[in-house]
Amino acid sequence: MPPRNAISATPGSSAGSGRFITFEGGEGAGKSTQVRRLAERLAERGLEVVTTREPGGSPGAEVIRHVLLAGVAKPLGPLAEATLFAAARADHLDVTIRPALARGAWVISDRFADSTRAYQGAQGQVSAMLLDALEAATVGLTRPDLTILLDIPAEEGLARAAARSGARADRFESEDLTFHRNLRAAFLDIAAREPERCVVVDGGAPPERVAEAVWQAVSARLALPKPRRKAVRA
Repeated sequence: MPPRNAISATPGSSAGSGRFITFEGGEGAGKSTQVRRLAERLAERGLEVVTTREPGGSPGAEVIRHVLLAGVAKPLGPLAEATLFAAARADHLDVTIRPALARGAWVISDRFADSTRAYQGAQGQVSAMLLDALEAATVGLTRPDLTILLDIPAEEGLARAAARSGARADRFESEDLTFHRNLRAAFLDIAAREPERCVVVDGGAPPERVAEAVWQAVSARLALPKPRRKAVRA
């Protein structure tokens, strides 16, 4: 059976030819919306598309997600949080991402390893050397083919997040404005260091314009199958 988060479509990609796309950005950047829009558009090309998220994306990782977002691990410090994210990521990769890529599906993840580098690295001061070691142990060679950074001013993103979640801000949404401004700078720094992988898109634009910019980035960076022809009645 296909994963519950797979979009069914006429099989289009051959086994082993899957692609891995990640969305990154601060709170309220619109990642979930754009993941869904991109998945629908790729499915129209006949591709199997699996959408997922971090932390989470597999049964074991979802358990760790609850611990992290509820703030249970916060008193243990950024290093403990980074280790928990790595453990969740390892299960996510083994159970969801790698099997999907192996059968030729396109995987789109709402957050991945860049979030750990931004939140626990740049913000939590966990050393880059340690994060490199955690990535080597968990991610290995399964790195994104393309990362879309949805960039938005921290004030606007937090306002969106508050409107979405009401008074129930999670572990990271509840951080102060300075934290989120620095977080934005950290993501932009990652994108500047890896321009061959990362594309920055204005997340403050209307959703339709953001979706079109995302599609242009995917079309330019990754080989897409041609649109399927509609049957013409005689």
